[in-house]
Amino acid sequence: MTTSASLPTGSEAAISTGGSVTDRLVEANEQYAAAFTDPGMDARPVLHVAVVACMDARLDLHAALGLELGDCHTIRNAGGVVTDDVIRSLTISQRKLGTRSVVLIHHTGCGLEAITEDFRTDLEMEVGQRPAWAVESFRDVDQDVRQSMQRVRTSPFLLHTDDVRGFVFDVRTGLLREIDPAQPPVEPS
Repeated sequence: MTTSASLPTGSEAAISTGGSVTDRLVEANEQYAAAFTDPGMDARPVLHVAVVACMDARLDLHAALGLELGDCHTIRNAGGVVTDDVIRSLTISQRKLGTRSVVLIHHTGCGLEAITEDFRTDLEMEVGQRPAWAVESFRDVDQDVRQSMQRVRTSPFLLHTDDVRGFVFDVRTGLLREIDPAQPPVEPS
């Protein structure tokens, strides 16, 4: 039985019509470039903000936040967690490209809530080498946003840590819910 969920639609249909996915993306880029004009922008974000978010394909950050090309720096990874590499990117963003604000966005239904650090052990068993990186999985999305805000606020490399705010994006409603950094985690009963 075929369901509508299994049928390609929109960009997925265009990508699946022949060749590899990368071939289709390159073809789409050629069409984009044919109409492209240099916007004459600087690399410095107009709004002086860096957004750190999950790489989840359901998050269209520019649309959800009302952003245009050139408005912000966008840093994405699995979970939107603040890792050493995120601190590296934020440090460059602030110190060399003028950002002053940091917005952190996690989301409901994140895949990192369904895996554990055992993923690293599984990889080691499969490929014979343990990854040097942490999975950064979590069980409580609100608490992980608080932890990410704390990592940004306490980094010695960042110049601007007074405007750091964290949110959870609801993938069903599209709404952001702000997380209070001071609220302590709820103990399980």
